[in-house]
Amino acid sequence: MAGMNGLGSEREAWKAHASMALVQLVNGGYHVITKVALNVGVNQLVFCVFRDLLALAILAPVAYVREKRIRPPMTKRLLLSFFFLGLTGIFGNQLLFLLGLSYTNPTYAAAIQPSIPVFTFLLAVMMGTERVNLLKTEGQAKVGGTLICVSGAILMVLFRGPALLGQKDADFAAQIDISARGQPEPAGWLMSNFLEFGLEHWHIGVLCLIGNCMCMAAFLAIQAPVLAKYPANISVTAFSYVFGAVLMVSTAFLMTNESTDWNLTQSELSAVLYAGVVASALNYGLLTWSNKILGPALVALYNPLQPAASAFLSRIFLGSPIYLGSVIGGFLIIAGLYVVTWASYRERHTAIGMMPTIVRSSEPLVHKDASSINKSPYQRGHIFLGPSALTPKPSD
Repeated sequence: MAGMNGLGSEREAWKAHASMALVQLVNGGYHVITKVALNVGVNQLVFCVFRDLLALAILAPVAYVREKRIRPPMTKRLLLSFFFLGLTGIFGNQLLFLLGLSYTNPTYAAAIQPSIPVFTFLLAVMMGTERVNLLKTEGQAKVGGTLICVSGAILMVLFRGPALLGQKDADFAAQIDISARGQPEPAGWLMSNFLEFGLEHWHIGVLCLIGNCMCMAAFLAIQAPVLAKYPANISVTAFSYVFGAVLMVSTAFLMTNESTDWNLTQSELSAVLYAGVVASALNYGLLTWSNKILGPALVALYNPLQPAASAFLSRIFLGSPIYLGSVIGGFLIIAGLYVVTWASYRERHTAIGMMPTIVRSSEPLVHKDASSINKSPYQRGHIFLGPSALTPKPSD
């Protein structure tokens, strides 16, 4: 029986790994589409509002129907946790990324994204959702694999090398075309406040991108203990979007002055549909489910795949060349992911003396019945859950 459970858990783990790879592939396409929409001139706040409301309109009914029987009772502490998830992962993450992208460029935005696994790893260790023993091979492999993965992503951005596929001139012409379109004027309230301190546009963009990475890291680190207490993963995503959408709508109404900002062209509408349905509803649903199974540190390690996904999609749809740096960087990213995954398997094998698995609980993507819920084993001290998460329920 234990062998069957181990095999089922291992299958769930591989599904989660495949889901995270798909999430980063979708994010690579989102970066390209979003940059085009920003160059056209769509307001960043308005773009985020339409994206979040569309995602919420999809997630809320699905969560209500599919998880109606398994949702635990709502508490004030859970509501506070959902508020922080919406504040960091939805409101702060999305808005700061778009603002940072409009002040800088896609290359620099991609260069900062690999810091997400580092921030997440540190937060997860501090909150107790990840264990690292640097005196053991597994702990050293986790740290080393994370550094290898991040190094691969940075290498892809900083080193191009010769073009292995396609012509370099085509890529240069595409960059000139994008730059010629110009950047939209970002939110004036943010600019005026920071310009008083002598900061330039580029510095503000860098600060926004760093804040974006820290928000995403906090979202993953906070979400893991919340899922241990509230295992209805689609509902967790939907509640996060409720608070995130409220914050985004309130900010948009306060900061947008012209009614024309809310008018979308056909290309902008297509970008909103992709962002709301695919990059938000689907991606965040898969990310939450994978976070429940793999843990925040391993989920965050897939973020460095975004530059590789962007290069791959640019080659297919835009004809951009693939450079030697992208190939070497992609190899390092995959190698780093493999090392961390191996270390997680070894830790499980050593801790419980069973078939090696990194799975924290075998969870279906969508629950069908309350009996299908399995308890998650890492229910230690977490500041967002309180004492109730520490004490296991007495058995009958």
